[in-house]
Amino acid sequence: MAHRIAVTGATGQVGREIIKTLAEREFPVASMTALGSGRSVGGSLSFGDQDIKVEAVERHDWAGTDLLFLAPGTTGPVTLARKAAAAGCAVVDASGFANPDAPVVVPEVNPGALTGNPRIVASPVSGAILMAMALHPLQALAGLVRVVATSLQPVSGAGREAMDELFSQTRGVFVNDTAVPEQFPKPIAFNVIPQVGAFGEGGLTDEEEAMAEDAGRLLGGVAVSATCVRVPVFIGQCLTIQATFDRPVDEAEAREAIRGAAGLTLLDHRDDGGYVTPLDTVGEDPVFVSRIRPDLTVPNGLALWCAGDNLRKGGALNAVQIAEELLRRGALRG
Repeated sequence: MAHRIAVTGATGQVGREIIKTLAEREFPVASMTALGSGRSVGGSLSFGDQDIKVEAVERHDWAGTDLLFLAPGTTGPVTLARKAAAAGCAVVDASGFANPDAPVVVPEVNPGALTGNPRIVASPVSGAILMAMALHPLQALAGLVRVVATSLQPVSGAGREAMDELFSQTRGVFVNDTAVPEQFPKPIAFNVIPQVGAFGEGGLTDEEEAMAEDAGRLLGGVAVSATCVRVPVFIGQCLTIQATFDRPVDEAEAREAIRGAAGLTLLDHRDDGGYVTPLDTVGEDPVFVSRIRPDLTVPNGLALWCAGDNLRKGGALNAVQIAEELLRRGALRG
């Protein structure tokens, strides 16, 4: 049975990728509605071989929609999700600002969170997805006690205008133009910025809070400390991870567990270039894991490096996989 689909924030990077991924994976779509606000209304997007017009989200009839995706850039996502769910619509919230009562799901990690067919399901922030994917197989080997991670985040996570700013500032360096930051607090070209999102009272940014909370929920309540850094890369997110377990984890065991896990690719050779970089992940679905080694600063510690396309598994693909699991469970009307 085909279903009536709507995507809010459809003209953003992840919104476009959701629409593209639905077509690529041949999700059963009866109709596709792209929703936006302001200047985006009236624009055109591609869905497979169709051209679809962007419609105003505030005028949409949710009773005529079976499944709603909330992409980053959606205005008032919590209120919108509740309104759509009340009209009988299943909601996959990938906005980054999901209802705190909604289960946070990565299908390869915690599909059981979809038991009971909740009307609103949250797709985590990209850093939490990558972290949970990399560490979940290791939880079968030993209990995870604590995680410390640094997330190096590309400018595409901040939208098209942020990508344009990196491009223009990079070009400007070679013609001696002065960089005037607009999308970021400081120039991004040839620089790194230790701030992703706004600062809260405790000194964490909202991205760091979301990453720690989402990853902790995905990994069974483990304590997570996250630092998020914006880097001058267009697409592809990477994390350094130091994980502490309740017993020693052998490197060979860890590699074997990751090698056999769905959605992961192990690329870990101890020679020049024997690891993944953000550029390698662009357009790829798996999360890649490299640099597995002991963390000698703590008992039972393991360090690793992982990377993935923040627009694919870190964004659109995970949202679509949640929808596929809801479909498999018979949770969509239509």
